[in-house]
This record gives sequence, C-alpha cells and structure tokens, in this order.
Amino acid sequence: MPFPYSDDNKRYHTVNYYLKHRFGKKVAKLPLNGGFTCPNRDGTCGFGGCTYCSGSASGDFAGDPALSVTAQLSQMKKIYEQKWPDSLFIPYFQAGSGTYAPVPRLRTLYEEALSFPDVVGLSVATRPDCLPDEVLDLLEEFSRRTFLTVELGLQTVHDQTAAAIHRGHDLSCFVEGCRKLSRRNIPFCVHIINGLPGETEEMMLETARFVGRLRPFAVKIHLLHLLRGTAMGEEYLKNPFPLMEKEQYVSLVCEQLRVLPPETVVERVTGDGDRKALIGPMWSLRKREVLNAIDQKMAQLDAMQGDRFSQS
Repeated sequence: MPFPYSDDNKRYHTVNYYLKHRFGKKVAKLPLNGGFTCPNRDGTCGFGGCTYCSGSASGDFAGDPALSVTAQLSQMKKIYEQKWPDSLFIPYFQAGSGTYAPVPRLRTLYEEALSFPDVVGLSVATRPDCLPDEVLDLLEEFSRRTFLTVELGLQTVHDQTAAAIHRGHDLSCFVEGCRKLSRRNIPFCVHIINGLPGETEEMMLETARFVGRLRPFAVKIHLLHLLRGTAMGEEYLKNPFPLMEKEQYVSLVCEQLRVLPPETVVERVTGDGDRKALIGPMWSLRKREVLNAIDQKMAQLDAMQGDRFSQS
C-alpha cells in the first residue's frame, strides 16, 4: 500500500507534496532577516543565545537586515527562480525570534512581506516564550488572512540537555506555547536537533515521539552541525565529542519518521551549515546523498511515516 501523502517514492509527508497539492504549483520559502534579536541574547533570559546558534541568530542563509523586506524578497526571488521558474512564495522570517518586537513593528513587517507579488503565505520562526497575548492576537489575525505557520525550536525534550545548550526555557514552557497556538488554530512547526552532546539515540527518538503526540502541523528534523564562532563549536575544537555518522543519522531519522503522525508535514530531514564556517560533520554538506539514503533506508525497511505512531 503506497504512502497516502506522496506522488513519488517518498514514504514521508514532504512539504513539497503538501504545498503543491494546496497551491497547485511549486512553492518556495524565501528566508528573511527582520532584524530581530532574542530574549536569550539581550539578557531577558540569557546572553549569547543557544550554544550552537551562530552570530546571525540561525539566519545564516537569510537576507541582509539592512535591506527592507521587499528588497530582501526581490533578491531571494531572483535566486530561487533560477531553480524553480514560475513558482509561488512564502516569506520566512528566519533569523532571530520573529515575534520578539512591538506589535506595530511586527504588523508592518508582516504586511510588507504579504504584499510582495506571488506570495501565498507567511512563516515566522520564534520561541515559545515570545508569544504574549497581543502577539497571539496579531498572529491569529494573519492566520485568518493567509496560510501562516509559526516555527518553534524545541530541539530536545530533555531539560538537562536544554540547560546544557542554554536554550533558556524548559519543556513546560514549550508545551504551553504550542497550546496557545493550537487554541487559536494557528499551525505550528516544531524544530528538533539530532546529535546534541550527551544524547543517546533513544533520547532523540523520545523527542520525536513526544513531538508526534503534540500533533503539530509540521516538523523540521535537523542534524547538529558545528560552526566556528559558536560557543559549542569553539568548545568542540578544545574538547572534541562524538559527532553523528551518516549511517547512524539516516537510521535514526527513519525511526523518527515512523513515530510521527502520517499527516504531519515534514519540512526538513537534515540541516546544512555555512560551508565556510562548518567544523563538522562534513558529510552534512552532501545533502542530496543524505536525502537519497533516507529514501533507500525507508524502502529497505518497508517503513512509512506514522507506521509506529502512538498517541499514548
């Protein structure tokens, strides 16, 4: 029996499948830098951000914050249209915490992004501790007007790991953020990271199980990649710790896909860092190879996303 959310050999619910079926053609996300900071950087709950986070606040491939939203989108559109002509777009406020600003400023930035030609939605990356009621009111309004997703970085369900990477909030805060969005029918996407120091594969699999039970709209599965200039990267150069091997990562991702609900959209199954700053794992730069290996492993196992999902 073929996987129900696939038109090809994929055995998981890709974002490409979802968007193409929803909008009728290719939809590309255009990463933006709205100049946001983060409560884990400005001293509200910490300084320096999470230990793996780069100086660009996880926006290494986003636009130039010195430019307007329109100018950034124009630049990104030219790049993406070379690969996908005649596509539609979703502006993605990727860098920093995209709800961490006064509501009037947020409204101005979001409105400018939505007014760009061929835009069919909006995506905002933020933190669960950056969702006060007035911001939720704004997000709910935009969710009624367009296809809005809010992206939250969980990374791990294990609070001891979260403390070690200086995430700046605990699991209960994250769960409450998800509940706030769910109560307003705002779709949310959860980010997790495989390979964080000290975590076993079972711990990473438990993170995926927990996320599945939250029934998010979407999930992004990242590989920990170490970058020069980050606290974790610099610590690794002094005191190396084991990094995930490709085969280990591929096997784990397949098991994580199996414990997610089949209807959950999978926006990413690996991550790649800035080639110039990357310390490791170097195999992460061969992204197509990793994606193919995941497809092959799923087929070899005769596995599909959700075939081991349990709500309990």
